[in-house]
Amino acid sequence: MRHNLLPIPGLCATSPNMPIRPYAPSDLPALYAINQASTPGVGHEDSAEGLKRWIDLSTCLVATDAGGAPLGFIALIEPGTLAYDSANLRWFEAWQAEQGCDLLYVDRIAISEAARGQGLGQRLYEAAFEIAKGRQWLGAEVNTDPDNPGSHKFHTHLGFARIGEKRYRPDYAVAYYARPV
Repeated sequence: MRHNLLPIPGLCATSPNMPIRPYAPSDLPALYAINQASTPGVGHEDSAEGLKRWIDLSTCLVATDAGGAPLGFIALIEPGTLAYDSANLRWFEAWQAEQGCDLLYVDRIAISEAARGQGLGQRLYEAAFEIAKGRQWLGAEVNTDPDNPGSHKFHTHLGFARIGEKRYRPDYAVAYYARPV
């Protein structure tokens, strides 16, 4: 397991009402439900174990309510994680090699429907920026087919720039974004 290996200074101080903390195995059922309710904006998983496999390869941060119940999460993957079978990660690895830069990849960010519009996505990204310090870029992809206009706007608002795009299937295409850290 590679999650939570990176330092997370002062992470729980993000907001007393909605703290952000490292993933705990007991979060899995809630994160799976949040993930599935967020598709197609994030990748569908056939089971909680499928999501756990990716979380175990990542640094996963969880936004919670004041009682500790998960409201959303962000999963960060190191380029070169070959056990993570992701065409999007491979695209970023090629971009990183071409640019001669250092990048951390945002595999997914998902917020429960009830908690949307409360700034949790931005706070999860702020925590990701903290983890990515010392690198040059944080990279993420956003669906263009099916389109996710809210996510495009959100990433642009956070300072991400569109750096590429790729169509993988007739019904699936993405735009790639990167932001200096």
